[in-house]
Amino acid sequence: MVFQGSSAAISHTGKVRSNNQDSGYAGSNLFVVADGMGGHAGGDVASALVIHRLEHLDDDPFASPTVAERALRDAIADSATELIDTVGRRPELAGMGTTVSALLMVDDLAVIAHIGDSRIYLYRDGSLTQITTDHTFVQRLVDSGRITPEEARYHPRRSVLMRVLGDMDPDPELDTFIMPTQPGDRWLLCSDGLSGVVDDAHTQKALAAGNAPGRTADTLLKQALDGGAPDNVTIVLVDVGGAHPVFTGTATIVGSASHPAGIEVPAARPGRTSWLHPNRQAANEPTHFEPDADFLEELIEEDRRRARRRRVGWIVGLVLVLGMLATAGVMAYQWTQTRYFIGADEDTVVIYQGIQQDIGPISLSTPYEDTGIALDDLPSFTRSTVERTISADSLEAAEVIVDRLRDTAEAYG
Repeated sequence: MVFQGSSAAISHTGKVRSNNQDSGYAGSNLFVVADGMGGHAGGDVASALVIHRLEHLDDDPFASPTVAERALRDAIADSATELIDTVGRRPELAGMGTTVSALLMVDDLAVIAHIGDSRIYLYRDGSLTQITTDHTFVQRLVDSGRITPEEARYHPRRSVLMRVLGDMDPDPELDTFIMPTQPGDRWLLCSDGLSGVVDDAHTQKALAAGNAPGRTADTLLKQALDGGAPDNVTIVLVDVGGAHPVFTGTATIVGSASHPAGIEVPAARPGRTSWLHPNRQAANEPTHFEPDADFLEELIEEDRRRARRRRVGWIVGLVLVLGMLATAGVMAYQWTQTRYFIGADEDTVVIYQGIQQDIGPISLSTPYEDTGIALDDLPSFTRSTVERTISADSLEAAEVIVDRLRDTAEAYG
């Protein structure tokens, strides 16, 4: 059955890279995002090759979602075989690969296939849910509870893929599953150029606005560009039913798959640098790679060392803060001991050292001298003033006040 709804696809090079290695596809029933990797030309070829290998599924009438799931899995496996054959003909492209996140609509069900760190989200009833799981090193750390999802966004190894469609494995390990969908659902497929820059809260807000898929995709792209867009950005947005026009016409292909050069396996151009852009060439190097077992162990050990350094840093920071607080407390107490005030004990006038305040059970003053002046010898107003305490900036000032009180007591007596 032809999918009833509307869709849009958009792809942008971003603000750092000089070429687009992403590809995207939005058809009648099939929707795909592929994020290529492997150098200047290799990523272009890998993502474009996958799109063109899968696009025939768009028009196939499937007897059931299970049949469609098998066909989608087989087509992606065939793409892996073609990548291997391509590298055999062009050895300079060795190491190229791509992520694949594909959505195939069959009746009211969504057939999903996924490998890598591109993502599929579902926005339903005001809530955004990430449907696919990233096949990355940091996601493994998140799953094991060693880091938080927020820490994963800024982890220095966040681009290390544990699974990818590449030129080494003819039988890639895919995630495939079938989900029900319903009118009003909004499906978002995107490369990490979007999800790595725009957080889920802003993505949800854009999807909740209810604009047409094309305008919504433009909004998300603008947010990625405003965030710096260090990588290619590809977005495919799919609305199930809804008020916007139903898809008609030919499929929309974006990114490297939209250019014949993406399939013709162009030779890589030499990188250029200048004193104005010294890091430009480095920005075009592959940021994703699939580690072997030995390197993975090195990454795990590196993360353990980082965790230990983080704990030591917290402990050192805590000790420094406590030390600073203790030093400030000592200095504050020493300052209070430079102050004096006149007060009363049970029946006489007393000079106190410190200030007229307490911190919990800690008194900030101590009796310095009992003057021997009886409270009963003072006029009632003067006695009341002493009982409320009289501040003095120094011991000398306190002694002057005491002399006046003694004179008053003698005169009153």
